[in-house]
Amino acid sequence: MRTARLRRLLVGLGLFVTSAVGVTACGDKYGDAGTHDPARAAERARQVSDAWEGSAAARVWREGYFPLGDPVRLPEGAFHSDADKQAYQRQNFEIRGSLPGAPSKKGEVRWRGGGSLTVPVVSARAAYEKVGGGSIPGPRLVVTGARLGEMTIRTSRGSATVPAWHFTIKGYDTPLKRVAVVASKLPRSPVKPAQDLTEDLWELPGLDTVSRDGRTVVLRAHHGSCDDGPGIDVLESVDNVVLSAWIRNPSDGPCTSDLRMKKVTVKLDRPVGDRILLDGFTGRPVPYEGSPGSRSSSWR
Repeated sequence: MRTARLRRLLVGLGLFVTSAVGVTACGDKYGDAGTHDPARAAERARQVSDAWEGSAAARVWREGYFPLGDPVRLPEGAFHSDADKQAYQRQNFEIRGSLPGAPSKKGEVRWRGGGSLTVPVVSARAAYEKVGGGSIPGPRLVVTGARLGEMTIRTSRGSATVPAWHFTIKGYDTPLKRVAVVASKLPRSPVKPAQDLTEDLWELPGLDTVSRDGRTVVLRAHHGSCDDGPGIDVLESVDNVVLSAWIRNPSDGPCTSDLRMKKVTVKLDRPVGDRILLDGFTGRPVPYEGSPGSRSSSWR
């Protein structure tokens, strides 16, 4: 029988298995069928919300630089071919030329709503390794140079302009941009993970997108091969939004022991704004997880 410890390990690693690894009872795979208890989940969400509201962690979150959008901007018209698209998805790049080192001066994050933060700027090589550096057979994108510029990105404090390396890609007229600064250190959560709900709630692998008006959030959520997919309960407050993931109608019959991932769209009563998006299971902010190499080191 699959233990709770193994379940937490798989979810903590964000494992995404698409092939069958055996046949078992689905109840053994991700908890007993029908274990979701809305009342207990709601109680946990309230606990998380109350713990973060007005906390030191919330203050650090609102004062730091925490990206919640894609740190990469593709060249205009990307991609010219399926081969180029495949190379990007596999992070299969090649450098032909030299890349600049880290500048001596620090950079600045500037928020559209006001305020700024001085931060170190990484070298072009360090930024490149977040999106490239693959060495597998197959098509490659060729980087011929880089210069330091800027780009905009969504953060925990709204849209911001940040330093970014602009990489020249062979065959493209505009550069591939990659954020050149490291996120602030994630504050320690004022609430521990849900120890008594490990067979009910599931950790959210990541945030995918937030709509321009802030009312629609797309998240990545786990589920199995014999269920109706993931469900997400929402608790909104003035200070934060708690998102609690669970699995809909898991079967108690035999099935493959896959762990899958699916995008789930959540509609909010009002725009996210500067509210913190929190995971009901972990009690921590939901990390951004979009393009290859996009997750911030703050969540690792």
